[in-house]
Amino acid sequence: MAAKGGKRGRACVVVLGDIGRSPRMQYHALSLARQVSLEVDIVAYGGSEPHSAVLEHQSIHIHKMQQWPTFPRGVPSILKPLALLIKPVIQVLVLLWFLCIKIPAPDVFLVQNPPSVPTLVAVKWASWLRRSAFIVDWHNFGYTLLALSLGRSSQFVAIYRWFERHFGKMADGSLCVTRAMQHELAQNWGIKATVLYDQPPEFFRPASLEEKHKLFCRLDKSLRKPLGVQDCTSTGTGEMLNKDINETLFTTLVGTDITSKLDRPALIVSSTSWTPDEDFGILLEAAVMYDRRVAAILNEDDSIQEEALWKEMQSGKQYLYPRLLFIITGKGPEKEKYEEKISRLHLKRVAFRTMWLSAEDYPLLLGSADLGVCLHTSSSGLDLPMKVVDMFGCGLPVCAVSYSCIKELVQVEKNGLLFSSSSELADELLMLFKGFPDACDSLKGLHNGALEMCSSRGWATEWEEHAKALILEVISKNLD
Repeated sequence: MAAKGGKRGRACVVVLGDIGRSPRMQYHALSLARQVSLEVDIVAYGGSEPHSAVLEHQSIHIHKMQQWPTFPRGVPSILKPLALLIKPVIQVLVLLWFLCIKIPAPDVFLVQNPPSVPTLVAVKWASWLRRSAFIVDWHNFGYTLLALSLGRSSQFVAIYRWFERHFGKMADGSLCVTRAMQHELAQNWGIKATVLYDQPPEFFRPASLEEKHKLFCRLDKSLRKPLGVQDCTSTGTGEMLNKDINETLFTTLVGTDITSKLDRPALIVSSTSWTPDEDFGILLEAAVMYDRRVAAILNEDDSIQEEALWKEMQSGKQYLYPRLLFIITGKGPEKEKYEEKISRLHLKRVAFRTMWLSAEDYPLLLGSADLGVCLHTSSSGLDLPMKVVDMFGCGLPVCAVSYSCIKELVQVEKNGLLFSSSSELADELLMLFKGFPDACDSLKGLHNGALEMCSSRGWATEWEEHAKALILEVISKNLD
């Protein structure tokens, strides 16, 4: 066991998940290095590439653990409970190897929760063995996520909740993402937590027209490639791919002048983990409703062929309601299922693209879009979707699913709108995009509200005011 000594000048950020898909923990690492001048070790799984600011910082060191293999198909189901018992044991041993042997002893461990089991157990033991402080950053409650698949009445959920509460209370300090979660932790868990709202770092900002054009040039082939046979943004693909890349779906470069096309589709972005706590079906149903309602409003004959309509759109004809191009970013288990559904929709004015963007291109996409859609429905009702924070950082207004504490983030009719059904979302799309791109005053008003919010605060300011003091206090107490 390490003896207590002076300050070591190190912190360890622990994520039992893909560090590239854990932006808040990446931002913690950057702040610990930049704002407290600590050497930072990140212990996490690999998979997706973290932001270049993390990779290039000389004081941040990433240690990648091996992912637990997926359970192979064809293995008798009687063995699955055994695998579920073995998995956390192996994970604890791997975590302890990294936290107690592979990395230098830190002043403080900062761990993401969830997942709670076995992460909190392993980090608590490591903090005791290495005489380090231990802080939990509560993003949500792990037992509520487990309950999505097993049900709230499951004994496994009850056991998981006990572990989460017991080891969470043993931490030297706690951060959380909302005031509602802070209240729940205090009242029912006996844990005092400091609220650290998610805020976008400096690389989330509105994109310039030049940045938009360069991004659309890079993504041009992906944007024109349909999930089905053909759609309203893929028609004419063969001709367009032979043209100079100076023209994209959204922009045109003539000489040195870049202009936005008047007949461009409205660009809507939604980021999803393709998991059961985000009902992507709501978005698909809303898209179908938008398509049918626009056709009815414009008194279009049902006999009009899609190809003929697309040819008119391709020639530059403008309509009262634009084409909608949804770009869905993210990775997850239900992605293929919904891609199959999308390929069978056959919509006239709506197209979908699914993609995974680099950590550098994702903020540019948000800063280039016209609207964000968030389908997050918190398993606990107490967390906030960081994707909306990122969207606001880029000055992008948001339509989000309504739940208990979302109003801590989305200010209705100021920077976004809320919906509870696919029909409500379809109504909002019709209202916001009527007269697009120049005569859509409601959308412009929300855009201005989002811009005001993105200029008010950033991650570094929020972290300096709320996290830094707690972390330094915990380190100091641990040294006494």
